[in-house]
Amino acid sequence: MKALIAMSGGVDSGAAAIMMKEAGYECIGCIMRLYDKEGSADIEDARAAADKLGIPFHVFDFRGEFREQIMCRFAESYINGMTPNPCVDCNRYFKFGLLSEKAEELGCDVLVTGHYACIDKETDDKGNEYYVLRKASDPAKDQSYFLHCLTQKELSHTMFPLNTISKSEARVLAGKYGLGNASKSESQDICFVPDGDYASVVESVSGSSFPPGEFTDTEGKLIGKSRGIIHYTIGQRKGLGIASTEPYYVCGICPEENRVVLGRAGDIMSTEARVRDVNWMRGEVPEAPVACKVKIRYRHKEDDALVIPTGKDTARIEFMNPQRAITPGQSAVFYDGDKVLGGGVFIRPGRS
Repeated sequence: MKALIAMSGGVDSGAAAIMMKEAGYECIGCIMRLYDKEGSADIEDARAAADKLGIPFHVFDFRGEFREQIMCRFAESYINGMTPNPCVDCNRYFKFGLLSEKAEELGCDVLVTGHYACIDKETDDKGNEYYVLRKASDPAKDQSYFLHCLTQKELSHTMFPLNTISKSEARVLAGKYGLGNASKSESQDICFVPDGDYASVVESVSGSSFPPGEFTDTEGKLIGKSRGIIHYTIGQRKGLGIASTEPYYVCGICPEENRVVLGRAGDIMSTEARVRDVNWMRGEVPEAPVACKVKIRYRHKEDDALVIPTGKDTARIEFMNPQRAITPGQSAVFYDGDKVLGGGVFIRPGRS
């Protein structure tokens, strides 16, 4: 069996390569070059790991595609008053899209990444087998939230070997094989926004500058001047520069007016929302509403909800408990226990 290992230069993908090699797979390492200002350190770290393991290594240049599909979408989302999740889009279009095509071209049976998640099989009441995505065995590292876009075809040709070990064990394994990235720290930033300055990236990618705007309250009354909508996200409290005895929160963004709506804590609570680009991991839209748990952002505990399909890739979510700061552009992911049922992108919250 032949495996294409998606290597990032970090310890997780290096450990994944080791585990696949130990399992007897013929391994090929690769890394994606995604943007112009990307440093060469990660590429060289990945190459060094592949050399240490004695496996072939490829660099796939996807810069043009990444700018169009990820960076431009990122900028467009902020310009339209949303807060995007580029890691989900990157998984959809690149790690399990273009990279899957490369795996097929190279004659590989599986694509392997360093994600912490689990792919399993189940059988329905008619005896038909299908693939399921589950949370990782290590809850602290679970990345299933970012993988809700995977299809049955992609799940059938993908492996996540790190599901069976912890992060510390991955470091030990990499060190055992002498990989230089065994102690490499992991970045918490979006790869093309390494300093966290989203607004500068939006201006650079779009080629536009964005003027200051207005803060208003929920009744439309002027409160003060904002830096412009691209600097804010729903639920934001810090950095508003508005003096008040009771904290203000961003509860609405109006791009056509360059206006940011501020409210109190109760104004960012919602019991209903709509989602688009919904992917049901079974490949079939449920015929009835689905009672499940829904996670509204990565670092958020999922809560009870009813997901009501409204079309092939749209749905309405009714939460049993009010949710704080549902944010257009972020992902809602549906869970049944540790199993991912699917997910979509928030488009509009409804106030409680």
